[in-house]
Amino acid sequence: MKHLFLFIASTLATFHVKAQYPAVTIPGSEVRTITSKIVVGQEYQLHILLPGGYKKTNKKYPVVYLMDSQWDFPLVKSIYGQQYFDGFIPEVIIVGVTWGGNNPNPDSLRARDYTPTNESRQPQSCGADNFLSFIKNELFPFMETNYTTDVNNRTLMGCSLGGLFTMYTLFTHPEMFTGYAAASPAIGWDKELLYQYEKKYVENKSNPPAKLYITIGDVERNVPNFEKMVSHLQSRKYTSLQITSKVLENTGHSGTKSETYTRGLQYIFKTPDVKVDEVILSKYAGTYQR
Repeated sequence: MKHLFLFIASTLATFHVKAQYPAVTIPGSEVRTITSKIVVGQEYQLHILLPGGYKKTNKKYPVVYLMDSQWDFPLVKSIYGQQYFDGFIPEVIIVGVTWGGNNPNPDSLRARDYTPTNESRQPQSCGADNFLSFIKNELFPFMETNYTTDVNNRTLMGCSLGGLFTMYTLFTHPEMFTGYAAASPAIGWDKELLYQYEKKYVENKSNPPAKLYITIGDVERNVPNFEKMVSHLQSRKYTSLQITSKVLENTGHSGTKSETYTRGLQYIFKTPDVKVDEVILSKYAGTYQR
């Protein structure tokens, strides 16, 4: 009897370990892949979230391109749902970009794709121009062919090296995006090389209108360098670029993402205030029945 009890207990334990449960999925999302000819042979995986009413209309949607989707796509999906429900942002398509293929190493691949120059500490670095070319010549056409997108309303978001890439894109390819959200950008990369790219940006008098939202956590080591960069940007008094920055209270490096992407989307998609003359408003004054 004792042996029978042990056999049954062992069988139940084995059944419990092997039991299968459904995975948690993100409704409204889909995964697509592109194998790049520019970043030769690299497969990119796209995490795409479509608005709830996407299939019911032919209108063209703004597109938010998110770096490091392997970590942050669920976060941004939730942020989008909250902000859209509360009326702060319009319906958008979110495209999270990450790396596909067999056992991709995001830490190494992001150091390659998000950096504009080579640093000895990261021997694979210096692939930002190729990655930008992939976005412009392969990713954009793919999205425009397969989805109804507004080609004049694109936003780029990234954190850390992804934030560096976001700002590098703004300064070197300002025609590609209209909105930028950079969480804790690695502005110290290669002896603060961003300042040189920003100088060329200023010299270009035909930059299109854009908005930039940048942050850093107040417990990070690079707050002084961040504040120096912000002060420099604000001193430029750009005619085409609007900037908002914030040092986030009681926040570390990775923790900057949630508030940056939330406030950044609010800032980028904020509708302009409309002032109506009181004479016009007075015509509608009175008591109304609900």
